[in-house]
Amino acid sequence: MKLSKFVFTALASVAISAASIGGAYAHDDKYFDSIKSPNGGQTRMAGVYHFELVLAPDSKTAKENPVTVYVTDHANKGIATKGATATLTLVQGAKKSTVELVPEGENRFVGKATYASNANLKGALTVTMAGKPAEQARFTPFAMVKKASTKPADKGNTKEAEHAHEHKH
Repeated sequence: MKLSKFVFTALASVAISAASIGGAYAHDDKYFDSIKSPNGGQTRMAGVYHFELVLAPDSKTAKENPVTVYVTDHANKGIATKGATATLTLVQGAKKSTVELVPEGENRFVGKATYASNANLKGALTVTMAGKPAEQARFTPFAMVKKASTKPADKGNTKEAEHAHEHKH
C-alpha cells in the first residue's frame, strides 16, 4: 500500500512539473516579434527549435535575394543542420515560389529566392532535422518593425529581462 501511494505521488509530481515546464518554455509569435533576433531576422518556434529567417531587408522590387535560416534551441545555442533538409515557400500577392535550402556552417540553411522586401511577404518553412519529424513555422518578416532593445536585458525592458535566464532541458 505504501509503495503504490509513493508511486502515485511521484507520478503526480512529474506530471505537474512537466506541465509547468512546457508552459515556461513555449514562446508565441508576439513574444518573438517583441525582441531582437540574434541575426536581425524574424524568429519562430516549432517543436523544440527556434528558426530565425533572415531575408534581404532592402529589395524594393522582386529579384533574386539570399535566404538564411538559423536553427537554435531554447537557450539560443546552435543546432547542427548537417543531414537536415529545409524548404521555404514564399507567397507575395499572387506569386508563390518554393526554394530548397541547404545546410551550411554549424547551424544554418541557405538558398536564394525571388522576393521584394515588403509587408505582404509571407513564408512557410518546413525543416526536417536528421532522424526527426518535420517541423513547420510561418513568417511575416516585413509585416512590422520590431521595437526591440539592442541593449542587454535590464529592469526597464521586462520581456528581455524575463527571458534573460538560463534554460535547462
